[in-house]
Amino acid sequence: MIHPSYVELMKVVNEDTALVGEEPVVNSRYSIVCATAKRARQIVAGDEPYIDNAEGKKPLSIAVEELYEGKLKILTADEVEEKDAELAAYKERKALEKKAMEEAEEEETEEA
Repeated sequence: MIHPSYVELMKVVNEDTALVGEEPVVNSRYSIVCATAKRARQIVAGDEPYIDNAEGKKPLSIAVEELYEGKLKILTADEVEEKDAELAAYKERKALEKKAMEEAEEEETEEA
């Protein structure tokens, strides 16, 4: 038997949706499989595991354990849009900071 089971994983993932009438984040096993497979591919590609004692474990086992321990979160579509907007704003802010620094360096060079 696989531990944790799909049912246990779905309970963990949907813990934050305790409000009555609120749509659970995960409605099917398919969502769990997709999320853990995506994370396993990230680990294979070189991402560091979020759990301790990951040495010797397969990437999918690590991903399942991360999800079960709450160190990996499945986002709703709204949360993904929000995170994307935050990331875009962050990147824009960093680009503006970089441009301002480059302009300041140019002014220092011209003054010298």
